[in-house]
Amino acid sequence: MMILDAGAVKTLASGHKALGLLAGNMASTPGDHLNVPALCLMQAEAEDAGLSRKVLAFSLVSVDTLDTIASVSVGTTLRDGYAGPDTCHALYCALPRAEFTGVSILLTDDEDAYPPGVATVDIDSPGMLGLH
Repeated sequence: MMILDAGAVKTLASGHKALGLLAGNMASTPGDHLNVPALCLMQAEAEDAGLSRKVLAFSLVSVDTLDTIASVSVGTTLRDGYAGPDTCHALYCALPRAEFTGVSILLTDDEDAYPPGVATVDIDSPGMLGLH
């Protein structure tokens, strides 16, 4: 599962070339989707009005809702002083869960915002841009 944090959401909406290509490639593969934690979408929209419409226009974007279990987990992480609500929700989505058994990859513009062990990819890294 590919997860976009608030920074990646804002970047996708602004027309980021690599994220746009990724979205286009994923759209042609049945079952693939980009997962956006609800609090990341909220944070991005709070900073830039209308941004959520641009991101949700991509057919492969799905929003990871803040259900009861997620609310408690995100709230606990937030209370423990880890980071802001959006980063805590992205972290929750990236951690192993019963409903998803594969490896989650968190696309971000700030890899240092997440603890070691979380698979993060900087959206501006050479690999993301197709360079090796």
